[in-house]
Amino acid sequence: LHRVFDFKPEAEGGRGDRLLFDVGHQCYTHKLITGRRHLFDRLRQAGGMSGFPEPAESGYDLFSVGHAGTAISTAVGLARGDDLLAGGPGRSPRRTVVLIGDASIVNGVALEGLNNAGTLDRQFLTVLNDNGMSISKPQGGMAGYFDKVRLSSTYLDLKRKGKRALRRVPGGGVLSELYHRGSESMKALITEGHMFEHFGHICVGPVDGHDLEWLMDTLDELSDVPKPVLLHVKTVKGKGFDPAEGDATTFHSPAAFRMDGCRVEMPRKGRSFTSAFGDAVADLMDHDPRIVTVTAAMPDGTGVSRIAERHPQRTIDTGICESHAMDMCAGMARAGVRPFFAVYSTFAQRALDQVFQEVSLQGLPVRVCMDRAGFVGGDGAVHHGFMDVALFRTLPGCELLAAADEPNLRAALTYMAGQDDAATFLRYPRDVVAPTPLNSEVPPFEPGVMHLAVPPAGEPCNADLALIAYGPMLYAAAEAAARLHAAGYDIAVYDARFAKPIDARVLRELLEAGVGVVTVEDHTLTGGFGSAVLEAAHEMGLNTRLLRRVGMPEAWFGPDSRVQQLADAGIDVAGILAAAESVLPTLNPSP
Repeated sequence: LHRVFDFKPEAEGGRGDRLLFDVGHQCYTHKLITGRRHLFDRLRQAGGMSGFPEPAESGYDLFSVGHAGTAISTAVGLARGDDLLAGGPGRSPRRTVVLIGDASIVNGVALEGLNNAGTLDRQFLTVLNDNGMSISKPQGGMAGYFDKVRLSSTYLDLKRKGKRALRRVPGGGVLSELYHRGSESMKALITEGHMFEHFGHICVGPVDGHDLEWLMDTLDELSDVPKPVLLHVKTVKGKGFDPAEGDATTFHSPAAFRMDGCRVEMPRKGRSFTSAFGDAVADLMDHDPRIVTVTAAMPDGTGVSRIAERHPQRTIDTGICESHAMDMCAGMARAGVRPFFAVYSTFAQRALDQVFQEVSLQGLPVRVCMDRAGFVGGDGAVHHGFMDVALFRTLPGCELLAAADEPNLRAALTYMAGQDDAATFLRYPRDVVAPTPLNSEVPPFEPGVMHLAVPPAGEPCNADLALIAYGPMLYAAAEAAARLHAAGYDIAVYDARFAKPIDARVLRELLEAGVGVVTVEDHTLTGGFGSAVLEAAHEMGLNTRLLRRVGMPEAWFGPDSRVQQLADAGIDVAGILAAAESVLPTLNPSP
């Protein structure tokens, strides 16, 4: 693509052709050859290279993207904008190219964009990188269609159909010239009957994406066709690295690993929330045949692959289409099934309208389990799960939960399995569970009831300060409490468990007794758990002078370790102590 097109920005002396990646995982080579090789040794780390396209790094990157399905629509917008500013359709010298994978193109937004792209009267090239893989094996009818396309004799014997096809497709006159002056192999690639032809595109391929000389010739032939063209390219995910070719799912986004000859050594960092979730739901499914687990192309990333090993008939992978998956769960709930939708927090955002209309408005008990809540580390801003509480607590009848550790995760899931009256949303981070839980046994979840984690239930506590943590920030709060206790203060640490409904009884007791309250969450302060506490206190007419909130500020956080991101946001022991000390000077330490 870089040899055939000129993507150098006009400000740097280039033509300014447009290149958009659908999801950024395909962009590493693009970055290496556009002046960012020196950043590569700190890939997905602070001060290094983002794992996604990033305009702040280079003018070659047009959007910061990490969600699937968006590139065709934004490219159509760029193409229309360029033509408008140049005086009319087809007037802009800038050419537009989209690179999208076979798993991403099934996304509803991608198909909407492709449909509208077919109305363009100008050059517009979509390169469909078909490697037969998403993060894992693609699902659905489109994946089956691509399998057939690769093997169909129609695509293996197209020379005899080339001229006939050219007479019928839009832009056939231009391509006829290519046909007459081009090679025999080029003629054979112009296809008819490809499904995307019905979206108004001239369809070419499939071609071998690893035959670079042939691929560049093909791109050169197609680079100036003044009609929308879709080039179907067949590739192998992980090509050239044997471990990745043999296990593309594991090597989609692996942790740091070592090579010992041909053997791969991957370090283990402890038991993850993801693994704990998979095991807990599989256990629930052992005893309840109504439970079904759903994922949107993330079976490994969400722990659903562990569930599928035990319950394959009740595990559904919809592919990259969160909106459909949410609506499907609503339909199953209406039918009397108990659906658990395992999804990253950042991707649950993509189904907000479906949660509003098909779930909340209908009062249906869909169970949404949001992995990667809060900061996610190296993936940076596009993947942080920072807004799920703010989004979903606005919906009538919904309940929002968070799990601090594995015992609480199991207790939350058990509660959700039996909740048939409301939609429930559970959040937990991309992190390991505490190897030694604060409380090895926890009480069952009850709507809007906090759990006193420190001191253990039953011990007297005349607290000077209450730290109320939502989710795994409970452990940072407990450490901060230990330091404050050593300084002579009595500190109570509560596991909030619910952001909706709020435990109004405990909140009233604390504030009416003049106890300082600090809320702690791995979520934006805007509309988050702390905001819910403030609103509840206001509604009860309570004095909030001694209430402080610790959470994410309104800012974008780039790639780094999750630990460092929490520290930078002030959601760590130091940040909790600072908030506590702003309240404690107004109190007298215990004797």
